[in-house]
Amino acid sequence: MNFKSFSFSPELIQALDELNYHTLTPIQRSAIPAVRKGKDVLASAQTGTGKTAAFALPIIQKLTESELSTSNAPHALVLAPTRELAEQIANNFKAYAKHTALKVVSLFGGVNTAGQANALKDGVDVVVATPGRLLDHIRLGNLSLASVKHLVLDEADRMLDMGFIPDVKRIVRATPTKDIRQTLLYSATFNFDVRILIDQWTTNPHKVVIEPEQITTDRVDQKLYLVAETDKYSILERVLAEEKPERLIIFANRRDLTRNLCDKLNKNGHSAALLSGEVSQEKRIRTLERFREGRVNIMVATDVAGRGIHVDGVSHVINYTLPEDPEDYVHRIGRTGRAGAKGVSVSLVSEDDAFCLPDLEKYLGTKLELTQP
Repeated sequence: MNFKSFSFSPELIQALDELNYHTLTPIQRSAIPAVRKGKDVLASAQTGTGKTAAFALPIIQKLTESELSTSNAPHALVLAPTRELAEQIANNFKAYAKHTALKVVSLFGGVNTAGQANALKDGVDVVVATPGRLLDHIRLGNLSLASVKHLVLDEADRMLDMGFIPDVKRIVRATPTKDIRQTLLYSATFNFDVRILIDQWTTNPHKVVIEPEQITTDRVDQKLYLVAETDKYSILERVLAEEKPERLIIFANRRDLTRNLCDKLNKNGHSAALLSGEVSQEKRIRTLERFREGRVNIMVATDVAGRGIHVDGVSHVINYTLPEDPEDYVHRIGRTGRAGAKGVSVSLVSEDDAFCLPDLEKYLGTKLELTQP
């Protein structure tokens, strides 16, 4: 199978050829036919598995086939928990729909609402949004969700963790009922709370499960160094000198730690940039662009900010602190080893971090070997 197997339009195939999309990922093979048939889809998948194309491509195809009128009432709505992820999804939609007449608008906080409102007035087919900013525009009367035929909830578990579910429930109530709309729900895990939402919002969904282990073990060389907390920075400098990473993301658990770490790296002659919740949205967008273009080669990030980093060519990931949630570990090291390339992850494990290891090993289903640096 390839993308031409799905009877996509010539315009869509042309865009995929220009993007060098040829090989289908497992989630695309399973989800695209179901979405094309109008089924609800429930998919368990990590980032980096090709899930955006798995819902965006068939939605674009269905919208172009329907020839719906463009207004300020979108026909497709994608909700994402972070601004970076929303922007990434919107950029993908725009790239896929490049040769169609579809209009895609992204709505997220941290940037001026007026520009977004003007874009909506010009007409929109697909809206990609974070929940809070979408509700702002609904309250301002800038758009209606009455015409939504395709609703996508991306990273539903993360939206739960971040406290967005009351907002998401208000948004879903503003769309047509589940027997009229198609609902696609993506989540890395399906805990009890997510399952309740599935029952409320979907009808006999087609289920897709993509195991996360292939991300963590097949393409990423995982190194875990046992270190004293006070030695972490000197070990980090040694790793940078010996590994010479082309493009690197360093993850830490707290905003103040990422800020101090970024400052220290720059003072010591490195080219580092900060990506955390305390950085304004406009600056975060500029910072990500500088990282993508290689003008800075080190990004220091927290988990919430880092969740939107989808940059090919990241050779290394360093966990300056281990995350408390095992899923965040999988997400972090999944920033490298993308698009079939090999990657390296280095975790600096102090006595404080060691408490996370048992849950992490249980989640990964493997024993992690700790070595001295």
